[in-house]
Amino acid sequence: MSEEVDREPGSAEQPGAGLGAIATWRQTSITSKALLFGVFVNRLGAFLQIFLVLFMTHRGFTAGQAGLALGIYGAGHVLGAFIGGWLTDRLSARAATLISMLGSAALIVSILYINVYWVILLAIITVSTVSQLNRPAAQAMLAELTKPGQLVMTMAMYRLAINLGTAVTPIVGVALVSVSYDLLFWAEAFAAVLYSAIAWKFLPGKAAPDEAASAAKAAEPKQGYRAVLADWRYDFYLAAVFLVTIVYCQYIAVLPLAIVNDGLSLWWYSVIVSANAIVVAVCEVPATKYVQTWPLRLTAIAGFGLVAVGYGVYAIALVPVLLVIGTLIWTTSEIIGAPTTFAYPGMVAPPHLRGRYSGAMLSVFGLGNAIGPAVGVWLWEHVGQTFWLWAAGVAVLSAVCARIGMRRPDEQPADAATAKAEETEAAPGANPEAAT
Repeated sequence: MSEEVDREPGSAEQPGAGLGAIATWRQTSITSKALLFGVFVNRLGAFLQIFLVLFMTHRGFTAGQAGLALGIYGAGHVLGAFIGGWLTDRLSARAATLISMLGSAALIVSILYINVYWVILLAIITVSTVSQLNRPAAQAMLAELTKPGQLVMTMAMYRLAINLGTAVTPIVGVALVSVSYDLLFWAEAFAAVLYSAIAWKFLPGKAAPDEAASAAKAAEPKQGYRAVLADWRYDFYLAAVFLVTIVYCQYIAVLPLAIVNDGLSLWWYSVIVSANAIVVAVCEVPATKYVQTWPLRLTAIAGFGLVAVGYGVYAIALVPVLLVIGTLIWTTSEIIGAPTTFAYPGMVAPPHLRGRYSGAMLSVFGLGNAIGPAVGVWLWEHVGQTFWLWAAGVAVLSAVCARIGMRRPDEQPADAATAKAEETEAAPGANPEAAT
């Protein structure tokens, strides 16, 4: 058993495993560095989702119409991740990024000049879908360019680029809106064009597949997303991501309602949200230096299971001290689990399916964020404080799914192992005793 742990990718024996952020950055290719910078620029200019409701009401639409537009935008994220995975594998990460950024740049500006509500909704879901095509491409490209032992740390840096851009976006957006909404939309279009320029300059096109990859692809009984779904262990991983996302997003859906309902000041909610953002931004990358050396399944259980513990603390009572303790616990789960969760598709995906494996993960992640708030608020209205026990239970279920689904990258899926064994038995001159 100890030998298996020692050989697990991410252990100290893997090339580059255990390196800190600075050492990993020094060994990172210029292509990966450019990609990470492009991701930061893209997130820095992601104004539409944050200001969409205000923009719609500014245009004279009702709050209900604005809320529906925001829901449509979220649905586009799910669809975009799914299509982006297909585009990445079919064309290339570079092509998917260029289509995504140049397409969204044109579409985002078009919203300024549309006055009919249903046409605006069509434009919103289109721009949301197109803008997400690049995310599976970015993750697949980083997985392709990064040494196996450094992928978790690289994904921690990828998340840092996203989080830093997201943290600055509202401040920049408010400054732009104070001038005009036109400036806000044009600034987002400019950020998309800049990212496309980076992709054009630094990202490689689709390479010709080698003979081994082509043979592996031809031998698969299923192709495309059907091949992803045929990996039953990965299906459990997708279920884990979906369930934990539904639970995790309740801190922005149910928690503020529950705090006010218990008579606490919203100041406490602002403290909790800020604490989460600050702790993750400061601690995630340094902590990943050590977490990346853990056995993968330990990381999965801790990363998913601590969400249950943190929300379980809320179930005791929503008083300031327990709010802080619970928040720090589920924040720790994000620090421990998120880099590995985002790196996992690149760890286990066949090279020709990296885009689809990442696209499937991002799709269920987006779906969880889309339906989680509505489901959470509905349940809280019916069960009250007991809601946090329900949330903790779902988080425990997600940890169980992660434990089942997240295999070591050097393990073959069950169906692949069976097929290989059958080939060995059928081979002329095969020795059954040796195979045993």
